[in-house]
Amino acid sequence: MLRPGPPRLGDVTLVAIDGPSGSGKSTLADALAAGLDAVIIRTDDFATWDDPVAWWPRLRDGVLVPLAGGRPGRYTKTDWTDGSPHPGAVITVNPPKVLLLEGVSAGRRSVRHLLSALVWCEVSDPAERLARAVARDGEAARAPLMSWQRFETGWFAVDGTKQAADHTA
Repeated sequence: MLRPGPPRLGDVTLVAIDGPSGSGKSTLADALAAGLDAVIIRTDDFATWDDPVAWWPRLRDGVLVPLAGGRPGRYTKTDWTDGSPHPGAVITVNPPKVLLLEGVSAGRRSVRHLLSALVWCEVSDPAERLARAVARDGEAARAPLMSWQRFETGWFAVDGTKQAADHTA
């Protein structure tokens, strides 16, 4: 069982679960959430094919800053139900004891000072990751997922996420 460090986001213990697409981050987050009595926010609630990481200010300003001050955060969830992203429901996040931030770029350099733990989750074979992601998202997502994999490879190399992780899964 993961034992994160003390809270560093006000009274909230923030744990990031990061790694390449198709590596099992969501499954791991779901399992950890039950054991830690945690709330999960997924980066897929913010990212789109065209905006894989630049959405970060929406999460920071809408959720992390308010939670650090002991107030509820809010964001508009990206809805992927028809396979293409569009604005969905407004989500309110009341200050939890533990917040799991799950997804590609969750453990980015700019948030690490607020993290109580950074978990790196990776299936090493890119072809296996792609097959898993296509099985999850459907065959129509194959081409965007291939572009996404190329992007995330460069992102992780520059951001140094894997090297900064406290735990690997």
